[in-house]
Amino acid sequence: MKKIVDDDRLIYKCCNLYYMKNKTQVEICNTLGLSRATVSRMLALGREQGIVKIEVINPISYDYGELEQKLEQRFGLKEAIIVESEPLDTKEEQMDMLSEAAFDYLSHILKNDDYVGVTMGRTLYHIAHVDKTYNKGNKLLFVPLYGGISQKRTEKRDVQSNRIAVEFAEKFGGDYVQFLSPGIFSSKEVKDIFLQEETVNYIYEYFSKLRVVVMGIGIPEAGGTALVAEGYLTENELKNFVEMGAVGDASLYFYNIEGNTKPFDSFNQRVAGISQEQLKKIDIRIGVAGGIEKSKSVVGAVRSKNINVLITDSECARQMLKEV
Repeated sequence: MKKIVDDDRLIYKCCNLYYMKNKTQVEICNTLGLSRATVSRMLALGREQGIVKIEVINPISYDYGELEQKLEQRFGLKEAIIVESEPLDTKEEQMDMLSEAAFDYLSHILKNDDYVGVTMGRTLYHIAHVDKTYNKGNKLLFVPLYGGISQKRTEKRDVQSNRIAVEFAEKFGGDYVQFLSPGIFSSKEVKDIFLQEETVNYIYEYFSKLRVVVMGIGIPEAGGTALVAEGYLTENELKNFVEMGAVGDASLYFYNIEGNTKPFDSFNQRVAGISQEQLKKIDIRIGVAGGIEKSKSVVGAVRSKNINVLITDSECARQMLKEV
């Protein structure tokens, strides 16, 4: 004899009343003359048999929810945010979408009294100039992660770290400090002596208070990193780094596809800025980069643990998963 809970017609009717008519289980019991246990069992069978299908939609970039999860799991990221990208998008369009996503993420996670570290570059310049307003009124302090004195400018814009700190403070309504030092020294010894001066080493106290940092990610080719344009590195030096396996730079530190910075110590140790040990202790380390051409650079940056939150586009994200 067929059990009542195996009656497909009743299962459908029970599910329809519960999910479509918004009836409670008690109301269904009274309507159909069934026990509470029978109604509960029928609702479960409705899901198991595919009569009821439940879909959970992420209201923000839901199309890439699965892709974001894959990146987070594959690379151990705290969070991945992916924006739409198309092969025909211009560089400017790509930058606009990434910058808006970065601005939105910062607007969401910044807290009162936060100390926020920033790097140099076009990406952060664009974040500070998105056509959006931050009006939460939080007390924020923006800190350049390394020195920013150079005689050159990129595209007639000042994209050095000190200026970026100023522009972020203006955008988010906070304050800023300056790191009045060259970004790169001629030798580690000269740098170490210079940074003993009290007029500049105060910056390390601010480094210890950082909760959030925001970084662009460069690639070692002409136009791919601001380091050459800003006079920190010659084209020949960059070419040598590529031959040694460099795939990118973040926070002025070069690394290879495995995220190893050691092969480039001849340059990295001359950087006047936050150490990688200090950087990795910061709670939220945001890297912003997109484009299929930056996939290896982003993979290396993630593996180096210099970033734990990635804001990228769909093309770069998919290529990253192919790289590993």
